Amino acid sequence: MTQYHLLNFIIGDGQVCPGILVNGQVYSLAENSKNFSIPKLPTSSLLEILNSWEQCAPILLRIAAEIDDSAAQGIALDEVKLDIPVRYPQALYCAGANYIDHLEEMTGKKPNKDEMSPFFFMKPPQPTMVPTKTTVAIPEFTKQLDWEAEIAIVIGKEAREVNLDDAMNYVAGFTILNDLSARDLMKRFDVPFLFDWIGQKCFMGAAPTGPWITPLSAVKDPNNLDIKLWVNDALHQDSNSSQLIFDYAEQIENLSKHVTLYPGDIIATGTPAGVGHGKGVYLKPGDVIRIEIEELGELITYIEEW
Repeated sequence: MTQYHLLNFIIGDGQVCPGILVNGQVYSLAENSKNFSIPKLPTSSLLEILNSWEQCAPILLRIAAEIDDSAAQGIALDEVKLDIPVRYPQALYCAGANYIDHLEEMTGKKPNKDEMSPFFFMKPPQPTMVPTKTTVAIPEFTKQLDWEAEIAIVIGKEAREVNLDDAMNYVAGFTILNDLSARDLMKRFDVPFLFDWIGQKCFMGAAPTGPWITPLSAVKDPNNLDIKLWVNDALHQDSNSSQLIFDYAEQIENLSKHVTLYPGDIIATGTPAGVGHGKGVYLKPGDVIRIEIEELGELITYIEEW
């Protein structure tokens, strides 16, 4: 089976164009649709494709195979400016405290899953989501900007009160997300609610996302993916999705009890050990964050002053 990734890229006038990546070459789905000897595919946006994912997924596999067989020439990946893979999802959900090794580094003890249930917060997709190779300014209100490498689920079918055994059938694929966090705004003591989710999590560029969507069908074992994050040349996060406390299906089951998940919605599934806060190390102007997740690609973010 020919492997492919779905992406958005920017063409000359700033227009966002949906594309497919095959063998290191990017092909515009809109421009090439007439050349594919297969049923018509919606090509105005990747969100439109996700809204009819069950119909589009087999067509995309055939497109990828046809491109591979024909040795067609696309655009080299390094010549393309990528956008976020979904512009914009209806919602961006983020799982907190969901990796065994991360909870151990933050609390000093191994978590007991039997005493826990999935925990989520939200980030507004716009303006937090920015593409790979974007420069993000450190907000002027924080001196403790931290990184969090995360595997993110992309929903491919409306989901409401789904069963655990059926949950992965609602997944279109995966992408990478960096849940940037202002650690010195985690708590507020002037109100009784203590945690400030807006202050610490919701600012311009707080959710670098990308570089593309890797279909679920192309990932051998989502529960065994290596996760690495470097700040400049220093490796800080080096873990594996096997450390998840609540796996992808459990997160979808839990969320869908409370809200309806829509095609294109993104669930960032938690970060493993190695965040800066556990070591008292934070991002500074000039830093480059590079996240590499096995089979999902690489997400790069540049940090500058406000």
